[in-house]
Amino acid sequence: VQLQASGGGLVQAGGSLLLSCAGSGTIYSSNVMGWFRQAPGKEREFVAAITWRNNGKYYADSVKGRFTVSRDAAKNTVYLQMNSLKPEDTAVYTCAIAPFFERTTYSQRDAYNYWGQGTLVTVSS
Repeated sequence: VQLQASGGGLVQAGGSLLLSCAGSGTIYSSNVMGWFRQAPGKEREFVAAITWRNNGKYYADSVKGRFTVSRDAAKNTVYLQMNSLKPEDTAVYTCAIAPFFERTTYSQRDAYNYWGQGTLVTVSS
């Protein structure tokens, strides 16, 4: 599976952006699609995940209530709607696929085995 993220850009604090991640190839019902981000000088961190079968949604505490993850199975695409953006949300956002959902590992990078290219989100103050 190949993943391609898009939708990043420059936005003022308080603004919104919609990121998309399109997958080519087969996405299985057991798969989980996740969003991660990496800010300059920092480790890559978990943002959100969605289970393909049950549409279960999971978020990092830092984005709860502001970000919404969703999917369109017919288009093999996952979305990340980002509202009330803050300067600290500035990062390269990347999507990834995990083979299956595990409650203890879904937020860990090692659980994901396919990664797309990232898209840069810059939030100005």
